[in-house]
Amino acid sequence: MKKHMTGPAGSWARLAVVSTLALSLAAAPLTPVLAQEAVAPARLTLADALARSAAADPAVPATEARLRAGEAGVRQADVRPNPTLGLMVENLPSFGGGGIADRTEATLTYEQRLERGGDRPARVSLARAEAAVVQAEALVRRLDRLEMVQRAWAEALAAQAELEIAAERLELADRFQSEVQRRVDMARDPLFAGARAEAELAQAQIDFDQAGINARLTRATLSRFWTGAADFTLESTDFTDTSASRAAAGDVAKADLTIFTAQREIAGARVRVEQARATPDATVSIGVRSLWDDGAVGLVVGGSIPLGRYDRNEGAIDRARAEGLAAEGDLAAARQERERDIARHQVLLASRALEARRIQDETLPLAERAVVLVREGFNRGGFTYNDVISAQRALLETRARRVAVLKQFHIDRARLDRLTGAHADLPGLETQP
Repeated sequence: MKKHMTGPAGSWARLAVVSTLALSLAAAPLTPVLAQEAVAPARLTLADALARSAAADPAVPATEARLRAGEAGVRQADVRPNPTLGLMVENLPSFGGGGIADRTEATLTYEQRLERGGDRPARVSLARAEAAVVQAEALVRRLDRLEMVQRAWAEALAAQAELEIAAERLELADRFQSEVQRRVDMARDPLFAGARAEAELAQAQIDFDQAGINARLTRATLSRFWTGAADFTLESTDFTDTSASRAAAGDVAKADLTIFTAQREIAGARVRVEQARATPDATVSIGVRSLWDDGAVGLVVGGSIPLGRYDRNEGAIDRARAEGLAAEGDLAAARQERERDIARHQVLLASRALEARRIQDETLPLAERAVVLVREGFNRGGFTYNDVISAQRALLETRARRVAVLKQFHIDRARLDRLTGAHADLPGLETQP
């Protein structure tokens, strides 16, 4: 099959190809040429793409730092209040009023605040709930990243299928142009028929070049999730596989609900913290007092406790309880919304899988037969050039429609897997607080 690359369209296509190749080479790490020739590209399945992405997730250090921060917060919440050491000197003489040791008294005290009402357990419970939110958010971020990887994998498969369609169109246009040119040379068709066939071939070449650029770009985009080169192959069988539509969808991803349950626990812990703060803390002190004039030393014992006359922390308690009710409502709403989305995407998967099978089994055979019949009739002089082009376009549009349906099938599957947390058990996702 010859490929026409003449004229402005061919020049722009070559420029786009060179630019894309340059970007791909700049994004990929440098490897020896001999090593690339020695190692054959391996097939990249969805599981392989997800595993590579999880192993090269750049957010892992930040997640580990946040988890350590949560651990530190729990330790700090379990610390008791520091004691206070005080010194008070009384009855200092005025200027010209006698010696400094005549009537001066010095008191050294040791004070300790006693937390009442369960302040420390409430703080620890709150810190643990906040750490649980950090862990759940980290898992949600990783599941979101895996959904993007799955979508990129599907787009790369679709771009490869679109490239195959563009190659078929180019081959058909090239073959038909040769036939039309032969008929024009034999004066069986007018000159404009040859010009139209040449224009159709040129456009098919442009579409093929653009499809090739898009295929390389989607592969490079996918490989950047693990900062590697696009040294892999994609199997068309993975693209046409719609068996996932027959599997029952799972429940809502635990990570999504864990965030809301952790927020509910935070609200409950804040209620306990505010209730503990409503109970006044007592302060006890013990010390010694020294009388400098006669050298006597006395023991001093004291204590204090705030009176709950005005501030009983009732507003803060009511606010924390309201936040707990809001968190409970958010949890119920989120669960219902995700269950609805799971059911909808389950139906969409089945619908798109059925459409793809019907196109393959019903529409495509008819479109292919129509092309054969029209071409045979054209060679006998029974059909026009427009009839042949219309039949070929109908066939290619049918193939493109099937590719579009399969692409959307895999995108919907990626969303369904995200909603159900299908890849939550992937190694590297089990973060611990």
